[in-house]
Amino acid sequence: MSRALLKFVRVSPTKARLIAREVQGMNAELALASLEFMPNKAAGIISKVIASAVANGDFEPEEVEITSCRVDKAAVMKRWRPRARGTASRIIKPTAHILVEVGPAKKDGEDA
Repeated sequence: MSRALLKFVRVSPTKARLIAREVQGMNAELALASLEFMPNKAAGIISKVIASAVANGDFEPEEVEITSCRVDKAAVMKRWRPRARGTASRIIKPTAHILVEVGPAKKDGEDA
Protein backbone atom coordinates (compact mmCIF):
# COMPACT_ATOMS: atom_id res chain seq x y z
CA MET A 1 0.00 0.00 0.00
CA SER A 2 1.28 3.43 -0.86
CA ARG A 3 -0.08 6.89 -0.28
CA ALA A 4 0.24 10.48 -1.38
CA LEU A 5 -0.77 13.62 0.47
CA LEU A 6 -1.30 17.06 -1.01
CA LYS A 7 -1.69 19.78 1.59
CA PHE A 8 -3.17 23.28 1.46
CA VAL A 9 -4.46 22.97 -2.09
CA ARG A 10 -6.67 25.90 -3.06
CA VAL A 11 -9.92 24.07 -3.73
CA SER A 12 -13.11 23.83 -1.71
CA PRO A 13 -13.16 20.60 0.34
CA THR A 14 -16.89 20.21 -0.24
CA LYS A 15 -16.47 20.26 -4.01
CA ALA A 16 -13.39 18.02 -3.89
CA ARG A 17 -15.21 15.41 -1.80
CA LEU A 18 -17.75 14.94 -4.58
CA ILE A 19 -14.96 13.87 -6.91
CA ALA A 20 -13.16 11.81 -4.25
CA ARG A 21 -16.27 9.72 -3.59
CA GLU A 22 -16.56 8.92 -7.29
CA VAL A 23 -13.09 7.36 -7.56
CA GLN A 24 -12.86 5.59 -4.20
CA GLY A 25 -12.62 1.83 -4.70
CA MET A 26 -11.95 2.12 -8.44
CA ASN A 27 -9.00 0.73 -10.34
CA ALA A 28 -6.36 3.47 -10.57
CA GLU A 29 -6.14 3.32 -14.36
CA LEU A 30 -9.92 3.60 -14.72
CA ALA A 31 -10.04 6.43 -12.17
CA LEU A 32 -7.36 8.43 -13.99
CA ALA A 33 -9.18 7.95 -17.29
CA SER A 34 -12.53 9.08 -15.88
CA LEU A 35 -11.03 12.08 -14.05
CA GLU A 36 -9.46 13.29 -17.28
CA PHE A 37 -12.90 14.07 -18.72
CA MET A 38 -14.43 15.68 -15.64
CA PRO A 39 -14.70 19.47 -15.95
CA ASN A 40 -14.05 20.18 -12.25
CA LYS A 41 -10.91 21.83 -10.93
CA ALA A 42 -10.72 19.20 -8.20
CA ALA A 43 -10.68 16.37 -10.75
CA GLY A 44 -7.34 17.48 -12.18
CA ILE A 45 -5.85 17.89 -8.72
CA ILE A 46 -7.05 14.50 -7.47
CA SER A 47 -5.79 12.76 -10.61
CA LYS A 48 -2.29 14.12 -9.96
CA VAL A 49 -2.42 12.88 -6.36
CA ILE A 50 -3.55 9.42 -7.54
CA ALA A 51 -0.70 9.31 -10.06
CA SER A 52 1.71 10.30 -7.30
CA ALA A 53 0.42 7.58 -4.96
CA VAL A 54 0.82 4.97 -7.70
CA ALA A 55 4.37 6.16 -8.41
CA ASN A 56 5.27 6.21 -4.71
CA GLY A 57 4.61 2.48 -4.51
CA ASP A 58 6.41 1.65 -7.78
CA PHE A 59 3.17 0.25 -9.17
CA GLU A 60 1.55 0.39 -12.57
CA PRO A 61 -1.91 2.04 -12.62
CA GLU A 62 -3.63 -1.10 -13.92
CA GLU A 63 -2.47 -3.27 -11.01
CA VAL A 64 -3.72 -1.15 -8.09
CA GLU A 65 -7.02 0.16 -6.81
CA ILE A 66 -7.78 3.24 -4.75
CA THR A 67 -8.41 2.02 -1.22
CA SER A 68 -8.93 5.46 0.29
CA CYS A 69 -9.41 8.94 -1.11
CA ARG A 70 -9.95 11.47 1.65
CA VAL A 71 -10.41 15.24 1.48
CA ASP A 72 -10.00 17.14 4.74
CA LYS A 73 -10.61 20.79 5.50
CA ALA A 74 -7.49 22.93 5.82
CA ALA A 75 -6.93 26.56 6.72
CA VAL A 76 -9.36 29.15 5.36
CA MET A 77 -8.00 32.36 3.90
CA LYS A 78 -10.16 35.35 4.72
CA ARG A 79 -10.16 38.42 2.51
CA TRP A 80 -12.22 41.61 2.44
CA ARG A 81 -14.10 43.20 -0.45
CA PRO A 82 -15.18 46.84 -0.31
CA ARG A 83 -18.93 47.35 -0.54
CA ALA A 84 -21.33 50.24 -0.64
CA ARG A 85 -21.34 53.04 1.95
CA GLY A 86 -17.85 52.27 3.23
CA THR A 87 -18.64 48.78 4.47
CA ALA A 88 -16.84 45.56 3.65
CA SER A 89 -17.89 41.97 3.13
CA ARG A 90 -15.81 38.90 3.76
CA ILE A 91 -14.48 36.60 1.05
CA ILE A 92 -13.79 33.03 2.15
CA LYS A 93 -11.07 31.13 0.26
CA PRO A 94 -11.06 27.53 1.52
CA THR A 95 -8.15 25.11 1.20
CA ALA A 96 -8.03 21.34 1.51
CA HIS A 97 -5.74 18.40 2.27
CA ILE A 98 -6.11 15.47 -0.15
CA LEU A 99 -4.93 11.99 0.89
CA VAL A 100 -4.98 9.07 -1.54
CA GLU A 101 -4.04 5.50 -0.62
CA VAL A 102 -3.66 2.78 -3.23
CA GLY A 103 -3.19 -0.93 -2.76
CA PRO A 104 -2.94 -4.05 -4.88
CA ALA A 105 -6.15 -4.83 -6.74
CA LYS A 106 -8.13 -7.79 -5.46
CA LYS A 107 -8.80 -10.63 -7.84
CA ASP A 108 -12.41 -11.66 -8.51
CA GLY A 109 -12.39 -14.75 -6.27
CA GLU A 110 -10.26 -13.23 -3.52
CA ASP A 111 -11.71 -12.28 -0.12
CA ALA A 112 -10.67 -9.36 2.03
